[in-house]
Order: sequence, then structure tokens, then C-alpha cells
Amino acid sequence: MNLLAKTVGTRRVVIDHVHPSLDGGRYPFKRVIGDWIAFTVHAFADSHDLLQVELRIRRMDTDDWEVLPMRPLGNDEFEATYRTDRIGLFEFEVAGVIDHYGSWYEGFQKKQADGLPLDLECRIGAELLEHAAARAPEEHATLLREWADHLSDSTADMESRISLAFSRQVAGLARSYPQRDWETTSPRSLMLIERELAAFSTWYEYFPRSCVGDGVTHGTFKDAAKRLPDIREMGFNIVYFPPIHPIGREFRKGKNNTLTPAPDDVGSPWAVGADEGGHRSIHRELGTLEDFQHFLDEAEMRGLEVALDIAFQCAPDHPWVKEHPQWFRWRPDGTVQYAENPPKKYQDILPINFESEDWESLWDELKSVFEYWIEQGVKIFRVDNPHTKSMEFWRWCILNIKARHPEVIFLAEAFTRPKRKYYLAKGGFTHGYTYFTWRNSPAELREYVEELTQSDAREFFWPNFWPNTPDILHADLQTGNRTTFIGRYILAATLSSNIGIYGPAYELLDHEPYPGKEENNHSEKYELKVWDLDKPYNIRAEIARVNALRNEHEAFQRTFNVQFIDCNNSHIIAYLKQNFDRSDRFIVVVNMDWENKQVGTLDLSPEVLGLAHHGGLHLLDHFTETPREYFWEGMDPYLELDPKISPAHIFEIL
Repeated sequence: MNLLAKTVGTRRVVIDHVHPSLDGGRYPFKRVIGDWIAFTVHAFADSHDLLQVELRIRRMDTDDWEVLPMRPLGNDEFEATYRTDRIGLFEFEVAGVIDHYGSWYEGFQKKQADGLPLDLECRIGAELLEHAAARAPEEHATLLREWADHLSDSTADMESRISLAFSRQVAGLARSYPQRDWETTSPRSLMLIERELAAFSTWYEYFPRSCVGDGVTHGTFKDAAKRLPDIREMGFNIVYFPPIHPIGREFRKGKNNTLTPAPDDVGSPWAVGADEGGHRSIHRELGTLEDFQHFLDEAEMRGLEVALDIAFQCAPDHPWVKEHPQWFRWRPDGTVQYAENPPKKYQDILPINFESEDWESLWDELKSVFEYWIEQGVKIFRVDNPHTKSMEFWRWCILNIKARHPEVIFLAEAFTRPKRKYYLAKGGFTHGYTYFTWRNSPAELREYVEELTQSDAREFFWPNFWPNTPDILHADLQTGNRTTFIGRYILAATLSSNIGIYGPAYELLDHEPYPGKEENNHSEKYELKVWDLDKPYNIRAEIARVNALRNEHEAFQRTFNVQFIDCNNSHIIAYLKQNFDRSDRFIVVVNMDWENKQVGTLDLSPEVLGLAHHGGLHLLDHFTETPREYFWEGMDPYLELDPKISPAHIFEIL
């Protein structure tokens, strides 16, 4: 493209600053089905002519455009509000054209008011009607020509000609057929409309192989299904499995990631692939494909969806290594380069080489893995370490899948630098893991949440807060207590509408660290675990209580509606959550000193709460076992939180 070349001179309208739009429309901004979307654009032209500006939208799998006129806001800005009842990947554009008849119509009225001669003006208007007739279908063209004949007839009564020139019916029809050959069109942009589960989800991760519970017998999908009623009772709506594929035998890791496994060690599910198959196969000890589909049915009957982990990496004995050696990096000694993230080493995992000359076949094969599991009924995928794969691959892969399967949800497990996380989100990932786990004081947590919710990132990055994962046991949990686990879950669940935990480790307070690492000791990644689901002092009831609030109240079903409240105690964090019409409102207060009682006062001025005034607040604390009523007078109420009793208040404003 020659940036110095001439443009079409008859296209006088300038289209600028289409909003919302990401990076010139290359990446989709995201909304939820049912959202009202305000589109704005700067549109102008030389001289004083009026413009006609319209928004055109269509879903990528359709041919028909939905056209919305954009109304002028003044100062060369136009707006249209759009609401969709369909999910999917959409493209849109803004078109602007000179409104020749509208400009004449406005000028004619001014000249008539000034008492100027109007015969010539009527003839000019007639020419414009003739031009419109040439672009109109025959039915409308006949009418437009009749009106043009009368308007151009200098022998006709001037009052009747003026009346015709003033006719809104005539103007409306004439303006329906502007000179579209001369219109300016913005570059096409993308928009992703997601289903409700994409905006509000509560994930529960567990290993099906540990569901027998004796630490010896390998669990199956049938064993995993026995846990579904309990998980649903705790209020989760997504169950998520680590990879369910065959596990490599070459360089298999033993317990606690040792390089010397015992013969009966089960290995890491993330070491994908063995002689019996790869990413389209199921580990034989978990069951058959029919068993997995039965599990999907069992989950659906309980209102749960199933997420699968897709890890695009291979064990050394994965079939791809022999069938497609060009997809891997080979070292001078004839071995394949295994994965490393110094000081971590993954001898049982081979990364895929995205610089392969056979990259197109590689891309097609990887995309087909998702398509295979979608055919089996899976609609949700957690993707392992996507930031270590080609960024452009993800954009191509996910957006093409979303165009055909808009219901599919992708979670990016990318604990990486912000720009890479955000790029993955622009490329189509529905959710992204976050730094929530490492924000352990009120000040740093508030700063981080405000970055996520008040910056431009909210257009594309939807955070998913996880207090723990099989890979991450933060020092705050390692050294914490029961209150720490409860408090961190409350923070995740009330700050973000998308959350998850790795269980049963979390609700059973498993916090023994591997020495010197931010991981659980005796990690379930490398062994079958024995979980006592009825262990004393577990926090299942507290998790269920919080999840019930999330499921019942709209205020907690979106992330970007948080407003922080100042407190004079640096250990206490407080914030307001409310739904769109402010009919569902909560104040959440958490003492992040998990050991000591803290007291303080909040700034509850009317401006903070968005009220003209208030004489006090009638509150109901839903986190206590029996909801308790409070009445706060004044604008700086006093409160105290003793972690030995409760780390938090979750107040509904009555």
C-alpha cells in the first residue's frame, strides 16, 4: 500500500475514532449477550454539508448486515446503541456519506425564512430528487420523479412547490438513497459477544485419578462423577480436569517431581502422549470415550459444565514426535530439547517448535484438537502456558473457532508479563489468570483491581481470580491459617465474577509447602492423593455460603462494577459492588491481617455511594451463619473485624 497515493476524491467524509474498537479493529472487544453497547464515531466533511452516518454489524457466519442510523451528538460526533440477543464473533463498520438532499432541505428552509427567491432552489431540489430516483427501486423511483417534476415546474403554484419542498415524507424517502458510491467506510472491526457463563463462572479443579481416595487405586470418570453432587452443592458451575490424555513413560517424573520414578508412579498429566495416543486420546485408566461422555451428561444434569485442560506440549513418546519430527527442536546429539523455565526443568515435556517450516500443518493439527473435543461435547478449555506458543497462532485458532462455535470459552493459564497476557486476551481468550495470588495487602490489591477494571484493558481482558492452583501455593497460604483461606476466597469471589480453586486442596486447607518452593508438598501432579473430604475445620460451608451469594445476586456477577471505599486502617479493604440499576448493592469489608483484630472507620459519604444523601444505612451481613442486621448512622461508621470470629463482612444494603 502506497501511503502517498491519491484517495478517491469524491469521498469527502472523514471517519475517525470509532469506539469501541481495538487496534484498528484487528482484535475484538468483548461484551456479554444482552449488553447495551454504545458505539461512537467522529465523522465530518469539508464545508457545511450534512452527513448521514450509519453503523453496520453482522455475525461472521452470516451475509446480511444489520444497519443502525447514528444520531449526531454535536461537535462532529455520532452515536448508535446496539443490543444483541445472539452470541458470536461479529464484524462491524461505520459508513458516512454527504447528505445532499438533507443539506439542500435545511438550506431551503433558511432561504425561505429570509424571503429569498426560491424558483432556482426548487429546481436544484428537483435535480437531487431525480438523482435519488436513479438509485431507488421502481416503486420509490416513480414517486421521486413525480415530486421532482412538480418541484421543477416553474409554472406551478409556488406555495404548492414550497409545501412539497418542506415535506418530511419527501425528504425521508429522498435521503434513503444517497450517493453511496461516494461514501467513506471505516476499516472493519471485530466484536465478540460471549454467553453469560463467560462473564460469571465459578470453577472447581480436581484430579479424577484421585477420586477413589485410597492413594493406590487409580480413579476413573465414574469415580469422579460421584463428587459432582458435592461440588454443585458448594455452588460451583464449572468442573475442570487436568489433561485426561495418555501420560508419557519416557522420562516420567516420580513423586514430588523426582527424576527417579518408581514403577507404579503415575506421572504428570501435563506430560501428554504415549504409544497409545496423544491429544485426541484418553488415558486408559480413566476410562473410555463413552465413559467421558457419560460424565459430561452427569455434569449437565446437575447444572455443571466441564472444562478440559489443553496443553500443547508432548511427552518424548507422544506419537507426534515420530510422525512429525519437524515440529520439534533437535539437539546436536540427536535428542529433542525438553522444556525449561530456569531453574525449573521439565524433562518429561517437549515443547513444540512454532518456527517449524511446516508451521501451517502444525497450526491445522493443533486447531483440530480443540475441534475434536468440541465434537465430543466440551465447550470450555483451560489452555496451559499459552504465552509459550505463537501469539499469532492463538488469534487465528481461537477467532476461527469462535466464528463457528461462539459458545466455547477459553481460559489462558498465562502467569507472564502484562503485555503478553493482554495480547492473548486480544487474540480471543475469554479469561486470563491474574496476579491476584500475589497481591496480599489492601493497598496492592486495590491498585491491581483498579488497573483491571478502570483501564482500557477492561475492553478485552476478563480476569479470573484463583487463590491456588496445583502449581501455586503462595506464601500467604503457606504461613496462614483457616481464616487466611476463607478471607482469600471471599476476596476472589466478591472482586471478580470469574473465579476458581484447585480442590479438594483448598477447602481442606492443604498448605504444606515443598521446601523452598511456592508449591504444595507431595503434589497431586505426580501422585494419587488421599483426601479426607470430611476433615475437621474444612471450609466447605464457608465456600458454599459465598457461592450462594454470587449465584443469587447480580452485584457479584460482573467484575467491572467495583468501587473501593477508603478506610483509615491499612489492614482493611472495603468496596462497593452493585448491579446496573443499583437495585442490588453490597459493601464488602475484609480484614487482611489474618491473625489480629483490626478496627477502623469507612468513608461512606453520599458521593462514594452514589447517593444524593443518606441518613444512615440499613445493612444485612450475609457472611455470618445466620444473617445479622446492622444500622450504620453517619458517614464514617466504625467497625471491627476479629479474624478469630470472621475475617469479613458481606453487607447487603437494604
